[in-house]
Amino acid sequence: MANSGLQMLGFVLALIGWIALIAATIMPQWRMSSYAGDNIITAVAIYQGLWMSCVTQSTGQIQCKVYDSLLQLDAALQATRALMVLSIVLGVVGMAISTMGMKCTKCGGDDKVKKARIAMTGGFIFLLGGLAALIACSWYGNQIIRDFYNPLTPVNTKYEFGAGVFLGWAGSFLTLIGGALLACSCPRKTTGYATKGYPKTGGARTKASSAGGKEYV
Repeated sequence: MANSGLQMLGFVLALIGWIALIAATIMPQWRMSSYAGDNIITAVAIYQGLWMSCVTQSTGQIQCKVYDSLLQLDAALQATRALMVLSIVLGVVGMAISTMGMKCTKCGGDDKVKKARIAMTGGFIFLLGGLAALIACSWYGNQIIRDFYNPLTPVNTKYEFGAGVFLGWAGSFLTLIGGALLACSCPRKTTGYATKGYPKTGGARTKASSAGGKEYV
């Protein structure tokens, strides 16, 4: 029962983290315009994400534009895109495999050892997906910090962390924790050795009793 609960907890955490990664990938608020300078116009806020950039005015009007060309984007943004998409795809594969290997499902046969190994495989895939998302968010965040503290970067073009980066970090950590719990749900083999030991002791006792009986007669 404890092993089954551990699998369920790991699957739920990985599922929540996977949903958070999808939301973070879609969100345009990966970095937002900074108000560090004195001559910054605060009536307009600029947000940039992995797929589009948005401009929010003080009146509440929002205008978004999808990036025109993929080749014109910098290498950091392209790598972040690829890693986030890869983490989402690995999450789908991890969910499918983990569902087959969990004890609460009837997929994958009745062999408990085989199902546990399938669940462990799904956990390792979740770990790979969470690691890819963590690298993507950390890489993008490092790029924001480098551009912010670069003295050659104009003040009007400096950006700070947006909500998408924090949501991506949270989703990657949840996916890593869920994958680790699934990967650690391995079956114990102590029961097999215990059952094998009982007939030997029983046979020894019966031999001793029979030998004693012969001597008595």
